[in-house]
Amino acid sequence: MAGAALLAGVVVAGALTDRSPGPDAPPVPAAGPVGEPPAADRGATPAQDPAPRVMAERETCDDGRDPAESYRPSTADGEAVRRIQENGELVVGVDQNSYLWGFRAADTGDIVGFDIDLSRAIAEALLGEDARIVYKAIPTAEREKLIAAREVDMVVRTVSITCARWDSVAFSTGYFRTGQQLLAPRDSPIEGFDASLDGARVCGGEDTTAQALLEREGRGLGAELVTAASHLDCLVLIQLGEADALMTDGALAAGHAAQDPAMRLVGEPLTEEYYGVAMHPEDVDLVRRVNAVLAGFTDGGAGGAWRQSYDEWLAEHMDEASPEPPDARYRD
Repeated sequence: MAGAALLAGVVVAGALTDRSPGPDAPPVPAAGPVGEPPAADRGATPAQDPAPRVMAERETCDDGRDPAESYRPSTADGEAVRRIQENGELVVGVDQNSYLWGFRAADTGDIVGFDIDLSRAIAEALLGEDARIVYKAIPTAEREKLIAAREVDMVVRTVSITCARWDSVAFSTGYFRTGQQLLAPRDSPIEGFDASLDGARVCGGEDTTAQALLEREGRGLGAELVTAASHLDCLVLIQLGEADALMTDGALAAGHAAQDPAMRLVGEPLTEEYYGVAMHPEDVDLVRRVNAVLAGFTDGGAGGAWRQSYDEWLAEHMDEASPEPPDARYRD
């Protein structure tokens, strides 16, 4: 199964070496430890409160391109692929606090989740079945900087593909469809991305598409914008009474709602976005190779690797009757 124990060759780097949270790790939500929802709510699907759709926008870049268009797949070993093979390991920037996506399993302390399954598939394609993977836990705002500095070979960390980010990184084609959505306490009067936000303190993570949406649209609704280092820090601010709602990707918000039954997803997704694997803009051969991996990972329908990983981590917590990966889009 996709959620099986990590390969023997996996190495956890930096803050992940010790199983206890490091000094820079965000606080764990009060409702339960990272990686384990409250016992009474495990397996429950978060309730979706009805609210009118405000927008369902997909971004178009200035050159008319869809930002999810990437380089056509290839299995050729170019300079970047050879560098990874010569190093004998794949260094991947991941999250350790996003339940369902990249988080510490409560029983083993291992990093697991949908993004981790994908990282493993890429590593095996590049380095073989016994691939050595070094996971580096990185903050949201540092993703592009660490790629530019070549401190990681790639980032697989629920990164939304945007036109602006293409200026500093190169993306694979999209591997998961999501959109910005509000998360609020169940007793909150907030009904959606509408006038009910007037006077509410709405939090978004630094350098995120949520922050950009709130800055562009939120003030017009009377919302007070609050910024934190990550979506998890925003959740903690809500629990401390210092924020009233959180804007983040709906796929991440589903993980928060699964962990904390006091929270609920509000309304429908406001945008349409895609997660992609982020790499150095000069590593086009690596991008093509990752896209070749994604073509196999997302193939196979209900028996394919994408669907098996979805069923392992996401199926019980997301409102998708027939989940499927987004169609690949290429620019050449």
